[in-house]
Amino acid sequence: MRKRKTCKPPREPLNASNDSEIDAAFAALTTLHVGGLVISADSLLFSRKERLAALAARCAVPAVFGFREFAVAGGLISYGASPNDQRRIVGVYVGRILNGEKPANLPVQQATKIESIVNLKTAKALGLNIPLPILGCADEVIE
Repeated sequence: MRKRKTCKPPREPLNASNDSEIDAAFAALTTLHVGGLVISADSLLFSRKERLAALAARCAVPAVFGFREFAVAGGLISYGASPNDQRRIVGVYVGRILNGEKPANLPVQQATKIESIVNLKTAKALGLNIPLPILGCADEVIE
């Protein structure tokens, strides 16, 4: 396992609303010697998951994302609500609305199942050893 430089977190989140801002954010991460990255799950970043995973790998920055597709695309770890659980909740709500309930009367719900995916290929490329307890709790391990 290689030794990392001292982490200096940015004073505020790095924002990106297009491809050039994504590149600038990763350039800033490299300059700051950031030791890890949490990528928010918005539609722009989700649509660029392969690119984000590649940039994180090129900058040697471990990255976590909220959807499994990121880990599948080469990101280190995903940790977030299960898409199947979210679809189930939506289906139940659609059924309730079709049966006459008013949407305004339905309670707000959060996902009840959180899943984690670990990409061991990416961990190896980054020189990281993922502890066995994390691997044991993962819903999926990509080898």
